[in-house]
Amino acid sequence: MDLYLVEPVAPFHTAARATNTFTTKQDVSPAPVSVIPAGKCRAGSKLYMRAQGDYSSLTGAVLTLGFWWGTRALAITGDFVLAAAFTTGTTPAAWPWWMEWDGILNTNPGATATWLGQGQVQFGSALTTFNAEVPIPVTAAARTTAATFNSTIENAIGVSATWGASSASNQITVNSFRAVIWN
Repeated sequence: MDLYLVEPVAPFHTAARATNTFTTKQDVSPAPVSVIPAGKCRAGSKLYMRAQGDYSSLTGAVLTLGFWWGTRALAITGDFVLAAAFTTGTTPAAWPWWMEWDGILNTNPGATATWLGQGQVQFGSALTTFNAEVPIPVTAAARTTAATFNSTIENAIGVSATWGASSASNQITVNSFRAVIWN
């Protein structure tokens, strides 16, 4: 008889993290980074992730957000999902955003396991309003091929961001990141 549980992915962060002035994809998750233990996931395991925060930038800056997996040293190995590049409005200052993704490990666990999932992202259009909610990923093919995932080793997970151009005004803050596994 199997026992099915829902459990949060620990450790839990204690403070927001703000980063700026970068143009290559990097981890922006609050510290410490959450980790899925080796062997934790099996075929049919479900993973739900949600993050929220705010962003500031010059007018028309381009920002891409996503959820990643990799090492505790914050080396990104792969992406669960990447949102389409978003062009910011007129001089956003701490405008809100949120993003969530829900996936299932649809292959047997191992060095080349595959996640199937989708979610949504929403960027603030002002301090008190949001732009339309957008599905992530934006193609059916990307939903069904979330990339290979080595479930035999521990995997850090978190939020990634990429700015289209470097500017000290471009800042992304992740106030909250949480992940839950259903086994």
